[in-house]
Amino acid sequence: METQCIFKPIAYIRSDFKEKFGIPRQSGRAPSLRAEIVFYPEYQNPEALREIDGFSHLWLIFDFSLAHREEWSATVRPPRLGGNKRVGVFASRSPFRPNPLGLSCVRLLEVKHTEKDGDVLVVSGADLLDGTPIFDIKPYLPFADCHTDATAGYAAEGENHRLEVTFPQELLSKIPTQKRNGLLECLADDPRPSYQDDETRTYGMRFGEQEIKFIVKENILTVKDVIDL
Repeated sequence: METQCIFKPIAYIRSDFKEKFGIPRQSGRAPSLRAEIVFYPEYQNPEALREIDGFSHLWLIFDFSLAHREEWSATVRPPRLGGNKRVGVFASRSPFRPNPLGLSCVRLLEVKHTEKDGDVLVVSGADLLDGTPIFDIKPYLPFADCHTDATAGYAAEGENHRLEVTFPQELLSKIPTQKRNGLLECLADDPRPSYQDDETRTYGMRFGEQEIKFIVKENILTVKDVIDL
């Protein structure tokens, strides 16, 4: 029996990713990245967060807000497979799904009390676009959520892929100190689509209020410029 559900966001994320390009492919791939979960006024009740600081990690259920479509496809082309092979949509984490729901695991760093936004959750390792609506937050339970015998299927092929990053000091100094490690981790995780391997191309990645220009050659990513926006 088909039913229709209406979800109402409880919060949104405040992150340095203003565009999709450059966002880590999975949560936790850039563990130094910091972001904030800001609750909408209706949900700014400190009682709703009672005991949350006892958990090290949280699950975020969110909206792929830029992936809404009228139609859906039973198969998708995962970037990890070079964009050339189709797999079932339910065998992927593609944002293009019958219901554009995402699931992300983040580390809870602190509950920050603010005058403007009430209690804000400061997290690390998030892979969400700035402003992404969040539908729900649940604690991560190691004894239930961690399966040491799990297999990763075709996704295991890129598990250990990392680039060597060359970031000239005069350019790195333009990046706020507290954001440098997170940015370096994002670049090392290779922000390019898997099917792009053009050594002559200069890529531009928006990070916070700056654009990072870089090239990739022989598994080495070299930053060429940092432009203030």
